[in-house]
Amino acid sequence: MGMVVVVLVRGRWRWALLGTVVVVLGVGTYWFQPWKLWQDATVTEALPGASAPAAAGPAAKAPRTVAEGALISHEHTTSGTAKVIRLGDGSYTLRLENLDTSNGPDLRVWLTDAPVKEGVAGWRVFDDGKHVSLGKLKGNKGDQNYEIPAGVDVSEYTSVAIWCDRFDVSFGAAPLAGRA
Repeated sequence: MGMVVVVLVRGRWRWALLGTVVVVLGVGTYWFQPWKLWQDATVTEALPGASAPAAAGPAAKAPRTVAEGALISHEHTTSGTAKVIRLGDGSYTLRLENLDTSNGPDLRVWLTDAPVKEGVAGWRVFDDGKHVSLGKLKGNKGDQNYEIPAGVDVSEYTSVAIWCDRFDVSFGAAPLAGRA
């Protein structure tokens, strides 16, 4: 038979051990933020500038989709469509439509030059090359817009990633294919 060893912690050591356990649990809970798995944030934004041409007259241009792709799942189940849209004033916006992913800590929206790969092989590739953060994910569900900064050459970026900055992993990504 095997021997079972019971270690009794007495006095000050018991309180030190208890304090250490409480600190470790507190830090772990903050780091992983497990409550976000049960919290959804739905965002419903209209496409910016969609009504501007009518108001601005015939010289104004309507928004035009220049690239788009379907989101695939990586670390978390993710679906929806990512679109790069050129607005009437010549600026660009990334639009996520019908987004549905998990909530999580420190989620960002990135334009990247990395190829979108299925499965585990695609989880961590997006920070390997060129990428630009468009900001924090506004919500894990719905339709939302992210301004692409002036000076960013959208033709240099071939994909979009919902990136968890805390754990350096993609929740989901979409390849961006150009439209004629």
